[in-house]
Amino acid sequence: MTFLIVDGEDIRKGEVTDRYFIWTERILKEKGVNPLVVAEVTTSTWGIFTGLNDVLKLMEGLPVDVYAMPEGTLFFPHEPVLTIVGRYLDFARFETALLGFICHASGVATAAFKAKLAAGDRKVLSFGTRRQHPALAAMIERAAYIGCVDGVSNYAAEKYLGIKSVGTMPHALIISFGNQIEAWKAFNEVVDKKVPRTMLVDTYCDEKSEAIMAIENVERVDGIRLDTPSSRRGDLRKIIEEIRWELDIRGRKDVKIVLSGGIDVETILKLRDVVDVFGVGTYIAAAKPADFALDIVEREGNFVAKRGKRGGMKQVYRDWEKMEDEIRLFRDKAPEGKEPLLVKFMESGRILKEISMEDARRLALRQMEIIRELGRVDEFLM
Repeated sequence: MTFLIVDGEDIRKGEVTDRYFIWTERILKEKGVNPLVVAEVTTSTWGIFTGLNDVLKLMEGLPVDVYAMPEGTLFFPHEPVLTIVGRYLDFARFETALLGFICHASGVATAAFKAKLAAGDRKVLSFGTRRQHPALAAMIERAAYIGCVDGVSNYAAEKYLGIKSVGTMPHALIISFGNQIEAWKAFNEVVDKKVPRTMLVDTYCDEKSEAIMAIENVERVDGIRLDTPSSRRGDLRKIIEEIRWELDIRGRKDVKIVLSGGIDVETILKLRDVVDVFGVGTYIAAAKPADFALDIVEREGNFVAKRGKRGGMKQVYRDWEKMEDEIRLFRDKAPEGKEPLLVKFMESGRILKEISMEDARRLALRQMEIIRELGRVDEFLM
């Protein structure tokens, strides 16, 4: 083992599980108890459902049926986003990994969705994979992309996801040259012409001075990036407004302003009228996981539920015009004019539908557009 990373086969075999599931398996097997159950996954917050791709790979070959919301679906509190039907012992030990897949990915996708919702027509880039274990880079960038970011920075996304990575330049490049202008010119000369020329302007001097230096000394400048950490920012809005003024009076209204370094939704809301692109790192990549839980709601055809949960296999129906949902028992008649959200993705361990990252992103973008049209943006940024 080169790095301390759990092998994928160990995850598939159920080795990545909480100890009490091992004891539970032993007890149920020795006592001959293995009920047919319906188990559902819910949480008490809203979010963007992601991670189903890994769940299906985890459950493939097990004698269970899986119903789920498609990836990219906006879910509301207490709605089932995923339902498993099968004998409990056939999937019991996989609960830990299953929840890990969707809790983490959905948390990242939700943070990305919030950032883009706050940004409006300004761009948001995912810059934060360095804040997490590198083995998770593809998962993080995939979830962020489904959550509607306009680009991702991790180069591995090209190999694992087929997404072209984006970026600017690090302070290390400028320090290696020992001179901002030489570094900017070298970037302009060497990097593919189709890559935007976004010059980092806060290495040695104040941001305004370096921005002026860049446009006056480099043949092509498409943007300038400020990466000043929060501890040194001062009045960041005033700094950006000064830079914009100096660029504009020199005839460079075309130069975009990119901001990175500790960006969150609050920062985006405050500065989206003066910033063109936000590079968001920790807020997205290290987002709080969605707090999903898996609970049995039917046992041998009977309604059951622990305290705080509602018994019975359920379906979620959506009114897309109002972006409002209704929960009914799965067996009950569907309400008119509403679409069922839970789709059968697996039957007896066989995957019925392929997962499309692009379809998931389109769905998330569609929901974001509806939220904006309904004037409910503030509701989802609280």
